[in-house]
Amino acid sequence: MRLSVAERRTDLLRAAVEQIEARGVAAVRIADVASALGVSNALVLYHFDTKEKLVAAAFAHAAEGDLARLRGILGRRTTAVRRLRAAVRWYAPTGQAKGWRLWIEGWAAALREPALREVTRELDRQWKSALAGVLAEGAEAGEFACPDPAAAALRLSALLDGLAVQLTSYPGSLSRARAQEWVDEALARELGLDRTALTASPR
Repeated sequence: MRLSVAERRTDLLRAAVEQIEARGVAAVRIADVASALGVSNALVLYHFDTKEKLVAAAFAHAAEGDLARLRGILGRRTTAVRRLRAAVRWYAPTGQAKGWRLWIEGWAAALREPALREVTRELDRQWKSALAGVLAEGAEAGEFACPDPAAAALRLSALLDGLAVQLTSYPGSLSRARAQEWVDEALARELGLDRTALTASPR
């Protein structure tokens, strides 16, 4: 069956993400992506022109999936506290969010690749904005106190990203259970709540 342009592009992006996770940004080649799908190098270059454009598009593809999942969690019909806890637990390196190895690769490569830097910066901006929005919503509803939602979102993100580096780059340096405990404690602290309130039944 002949794939549409959009379907072929999606297949190429998925394959690129898998190859980046397996080989790293620096080592991955156009030929690796082409070989994974049994297509020619020329077909990959027809869609993306250069390896740099392919890599940036692959990260953008991964980011779109993560942001869609985040919006789904934050859009649930329940309390802001429960939505925040679910989002933070999902995003945390102990949860089921994106492959952290991929994003650590992306952060490192973004130091040298302007196109990739824009992708990672936009993902970071949208994540913090979505989190800050629910923090502001919950504070306004009187669920908790959070005088500066944007700053709280930044602090939580910094902790999660830092824990991801520790758990991914230095296996065994920190248990997943301890990391999850710190994540819950940090969220409770930002909300001015006792940690047990994070699991309390919604009013």
